[in-house]
Amino acid sequence: MRIDVLSLFPDMFGPLHDSIVGKALDRDELEVEVTDFRQYSTNKHGNVDDYPFGGGAGMLLQAQPLFDAMAATQKKAQDLGHEKGRVILMDPAGVPFTQKVAENFAHEDHLTFICGHYEGYDERIRTLVTDEISMGDYVLTGGELPAMVMIDAISRLLPGVLGNEESAPGDSFSTGLLEYPQYTRPADFRGMKVPDVLISGNHQKIDEWREIQSLKRTLLRRPDLLEKLDLTGDQKRKLRDIQIDLDDNQQ
Repeated sequence: MRIDVLSLFPDMFGPLHDSIVGKALDRDELEVEVTDFRQYSTNKHGNVDDYPFGGGAGMLLQAQPLFDAMAATQKKAQDLGHEKGRVILMDPAGVPFTQKVAENFAHEDHLTFICGHYEGYDERIRTLVTDEISMGDYVLTGGELPAMVMIDAISRLLPGVLGNEESAPGDSFSTGLLEYPQYTRPADFRGMKVPDVLISGNHQKIDEWREIQSLKRTLLRRPDLLEKLDLTGDQKRKLRDIQIDLDDNQQ
């Protein structure tokens, strides 16, 4: 996968070269190129923003630098054999970013992120994009941090990046449920013991225990997620049993 990023602050993306994403870059499993779109300003002072028509607070990103930067990066990507792909605008008015969105983007050959700054965008910039994404109901100073979060979430889903193909499918939100509790050695740490089922060697019982724990943790911490799931009859039965146990323990 190739990822292009249009940003006024390319140095902010240095952390991408660390940890798992950094290893993927070193192994050429992922390409990330950050372009400073200020370089495409035709203003002699290198300005990329201006006051909004009609008045108002703050400054808006101008269309020209982003249109020209987009044309240049897309041409380079196509010369390297990549399709245009999806163009993602980081915007608080966009669709909320979720694991499902990350999984959808992970199937693409080429992604381009536009990181805004200042008060907002010239509305015509939106004609360049295919997706508008929000990280949540809050406002940041720019789109760089959200873009890095998305790149991390998407990259770890690419084949070979995690090194263990079973890791990503079991993550929280991948199944719609929160992830079950996990343990490592020692089996007894300061009197806190690993559940017997996990060291039993009975993988059928281990899988059942993990599903029950995922359902329980989701019920306790994010019950809203359960409303969005098409649960099987067996999962509904397990949820009822979990709720009965919880009610009994509260009495």
